[in-house]
Amino acid sequence: MKLHNPFTDRRSGILLHPTSLPGPGCNGDFSHNAFRFIEFLAASGQSIWQMMPLGTTHSDGSPYQSLSTHAGNPLLISLDWLVDKGWLEENIWEKSESNDQWRFDTLERACKAALESLDDNTRNDFDRFVRGQSYWLEDYANFVVLKKIHNGAGWFDWPEHIRVFDQVSIEAALKGYEEQLEIRKFEQYIFFRQWRELRRFAHEHGVYLLGDLPIFVSGDSADVWAHREIFTVDNDGRATIVAGVPPDAFTDDGQLWGNPLYDWQALQKTNFDWWTDRLRTQFSLFDMIRIDHFRGFEACWEIPATAATAKEGQWVKAPGAELLRKIQQQFSDLPLVAEDLGIITKEVDQLRKQFSMPGMKVLQFAFDGDKHNPHLPHNHSSDTVVYTGTHDNDTTLSWYREESDQTKQQLCGYLECADHDMPWPIIRSAMMSVAQTAIFPLQDVLGLGAGHRMNLPGTVGDNWKWRFDWSQVDPGLADRLRELTGRYSRLPPDGPIEELGNVWPAVERRQA
Repeated sequence: MKLHNPFTDRRSGILLHPTSLPGPGCNGDFSHNAFRFIEFLAASGQSIWQMMPLGTTHSDGSPYQSLSTHAGNPLLISLDWLVDKGWLEENIWEKSESNDQWRFDTLERACKAALESLDDNTRNDFDRFVRGQSYWLEDYANFVVLKKIHNGAGWFDWPEHIRVFDQVSIEAALKGYEEQLEIRKFEQYIFFRQWRELRRFAHEHGVYLLGDLPIFVSGDSADVWAHREIFTVDNDGRATIVAGVPPDAFTDDGQLWGNPLYDWQALQKTNFDWWTDRLRTQFSLFDMIRIDHFRGFEACWEIPATAATAKEGQWVKAPGAELLRKIQQQFSDLPLVAEDLGIITKEVDQLRKQFSMPGMKVLQFAFDGDKHNPHLPHNHSSDTVVYTGTHDNDTTLSWYREESDQTKQQLCGYLECADHDMPWPIIRSAMMSVAQTAIFPLQDVLGLGAGHRMNLPGTVGDNWKWRFDWSQVDPGLADRLRELTGRYSRLPPDGPIEELGNVWPAVERRQA
């Protein structure tokens, strides 16, 4: 698969998940506002749109705990696009309800209408999609339909004859649900088709798409259900050891994520096929990919599944170099970002550099009074993506206002700025950095303070719900950002980005 590598030029971009886009309904999607946001990026000189994982989420809404590492979230599908196709009535939003279930039901109704009246071209395109994506689509459709049959229960609580992933038993259990299976596959076809249109529009405007890949997957997912032999789960599908991180800057108890870990020996025996398939799908969606928790490729923080906190874990080595060599053989020049925040050893740093992957620096972590702090701009290197903050940080303005007077003095002295200028001095500092790439959460570009945070690590509840409104975008913002981008040589070349490859890569289905 031929890939771009946008990290060879100085660039900047904005971090915004599609769910945070404006519009009707409970979340943003791939409708008009997504295209309008790309136009804003281009007008402001930004050539990267970074977002979080696009997978189907569980009830907590976290994009880092999805039902599949391949499937797209149906809630991101544009209903307006379906209206344009004649598969939904034009007044659909007048009937809308403020919950996800209404949207799922409406989408299912549209898929039924579409499947009953597909023209030959669309039917052939859908059939090609199903064949090309068979390496994950069949398992995913079976999984979500069975999950619905069992009232949303985790697969490890299903009856044994389908829990053990016996094909004959699965086919018997799904007899009579053929229409539901077809709808689930058609939803994914619509998702990927809409994404293809959005990605093409981004490329026409000189904007690259930067995705995010969680290193671990949810235990309650089609991946673990169908490929349990490569995960640390028992005969009933329950994790025996789980993932997390030790205490760090975000939480005193560490983070107990609960994801099953990999059986690396089993993955090695399969030549890491599951991983290369996973990256193949992601590179069909994105131009660049951030590997969340990259340090897990060097060593994983293994926590007993019965532990109360992440403090009870230990570091266990992983064959990251072997895996990355396999990925490199498959994809050649890898446009990957290593999320290397937290406890990073020289071994992790060496692994990142061995495969020429830029790491991350976050300016909110920089001003602790230590002149050797690696997040301080004068300590940056070109093989870096610098952020004002990430989706796990508070907005930069809110963070600054909550910091101690000592930190504020250090920051303002370093950047030669005043309180009332924030957060633009930090944005300017990221632009000035020698780091090849600079990324800013939209909240920072909009100058938003408290109440606009996307996620607070270690908590559940109101995370992942933030959305912006176009009324928050000052009329002169694009010009201001473009002037700053040009001043520090981050403006992209004129012209569109060359389209590469098929958005639907075909992989021969491998038997479990």
